[in-house]
Amino acid sequence: MMLLVFTLADWRCAMKLSTVERVYRAVAITPLPDAPDIVLGIVNVRGVVLPVVDLRRRFRLPEKNLMPDDRLIVAHSSGRLVALVVDAVIGVIECLDTDITLANAIVPGMDYVEGVARLKDGMILIHDLSRFLSLEEKAALEQALGNV
Repeated sequence: MMLLVFTLADWRCAMKLSTVERVYRAVAITPLPDAPDIVLGIVNVRGVVLPVVDLRRRFRLPEKNLMPDDRLIVAHSSGRLVALVVDAVIGVIECLDTDITLANAIVPGMDYVEGVARLKDGMILIHDLSRFLSLEEKAALEQALGNV
């Protein structure tokens, strides 16, 4: 499995490379009224308005101001493109299925994490973007974007 590895606070995380469209430097984010709490706002990427999701809020990590060195990962989540704010992108790795432990085998109910990759230099949380937004969050986001 090919993974895009990134950092979020002191965590090393990843997502399937097949879900990723592109990585950009952070840009100014326009607030989006009535959006779910995990949505920071919107950005215009090549003429397409994308919601910007704050992974820190999703995982209850301390908030931080957006910095020029931060990255936006544009990826597919729940049938739509989103921009995910991360601290840095480390790169792409290939991970064998035998090196991955499914999240439910570790802690049942870890809805947003697909599994944990065990590597020689530590572990990486693999995010499941297909389950990243709840049904309520998806509906609220669609409604908020409809007002743009």
